[in-house]
Amino acid sequence: MIALATGTAFIGEEFLLSGCKNPEAGPSTEFSPETISFLDEVGETILPKTNTPGAKDARIGEYMKIMVNDCYTEDNQKIFHDGIKQLNDECEQMHKISFVKATAEQRKTLLTKLDADAKKTADQNKAFNEAEALNEMEQHRNGNINYKRQSKPSHYFTMMKQLTISGYFTSKEGRKGALRYTPVPGKFVADLDYKKGDRAFAGLD
Repeated sequence: MIALATGTAFIGEEFLLSGCKNPEAGPSTEFSPETISFLDEVGETILPKTNTPGAKDARIGEYMKIMVNDCYTEDNQKIFHDGIKQLNDECEQMHKISFVKATAEQRKTLLTKLDADAKKTADQNKAFNEAEALNEMEQHRNGNINYKRQSKPSHYFTMMKQLTISGYFTSKEGRKGALRYTPVPGKFVADLDYKKGDRAFAGLD
């Protein structure tokens, strides 16, 4: 779901799933209360509260802090932190106001534009990475076994969107509020009736 929504693999996923800290992570960075609040607002713009809980209800800023500190490489950590300022600068340029003071519609317009930018970056990175994979094979075939393929960095908004989606749908609020919650273990139903608009199911941790 995350790959389809953002056009690229989930950054840091292997360390989230294994429960291990990324050995290439830099020193843990302190996220100020203002930064956590800012990230909550970004997440809430991506997944707003309607008749279901929003990203802010799931404390998405705190989740981003843990993921960035534990699962991201040092390079990606820098992109993420620089991206916080870049996002705010983009809002200032577009609306002449900071992101936290912008209206919901202004925020949505900005993030729609950033999402398009991020997907364009993902498409460019995919083409570059495929070319580099072929180049690596050719280099190894020619005896240069120490050659390592180069890679392009992801767009900072890709990171924020991925973390919002993953944090929300693995949270208590997302599972119970946005999905049809069925505790596990439960009864197996092989053929379940579906009505248009039905939510997906979620189970207990």
